[in-house]
This record gives sequence, structure tokens and C-alpha cells, in this order.
Amino acid sequence: MAKRGGFPGGGMPGNMNQLMKQAQRMQRQMEESQKNLEDAEYVAKAGGGAVEVKVTGKKEIKSLTLAPDVVDPDDIEMLQDLIIAAINEAFKQVDDASGAMMNKLTGGMGGLGF
Repeated sequence: MAKRGGFPGGGMPGNMNQLMKQAQRMQRQMEESQKNLEDAEYVAKAGGGAVEVKVTGKKEIKSLTLAPDVVDPDDIEMLQDLIIAAINEAFKQVDDASGAMMNKLTGGMGGLGF
């Protein structure tokens, strides 16, 4: 009597093997892209360049540069606002780069939990 189901020889069908290889290749590409993203540096400026911040793809601040004329002891709040604006813009650049990387790797397939 013939067996039902299964695959001859007990192995995976060709399409399944190819799908597994493709998934492994995609995982390697994602890992490599993630490392490249984390190693990259992003620069943002605020106040017409009076405040400049450099961050990594891991959202770690590498440097913060202030123009001497932006340091006004009578207006610390403005300086604080400019620093926050520059940091937030740099983090947005990281998020945008990360989103673009994921979009490229997944071919724009949303809803996959990535």
C-alpha cells in the first residue's frame, strides 16, 4: 500500500531548500546591513550650524560642537533647545537610514514584524 504525504527520500522538496537558502542569505544581508548602520556616523546641525552633533547608528553621541557665539549665559534655554534639536535630528537620520535599509532588504513587504 502506498504511503500518503511526505516526500520521496524523506528530504525537503527543492522549493523548500531554495526558500531556506534565500532566508539564510537574507539574514546574512540583514546582519551585515545592521553592522554597517551601527558603524555609520550621522551629523546634524541646529541654529544655522551653531550647534553640531555627531552620532553613531547605535544612537551614541560621538561629539557635540558649539559655536562660541551661541554660548550666552543669559539665554541658557536657547542653547539647550538647540542641542536637543540637533540630537533629535541626528537620531531621526539614524531611524530613516534604518527604515530605508529594512525596506530595501524586505522589498517593502510591510507587516512581517520587522
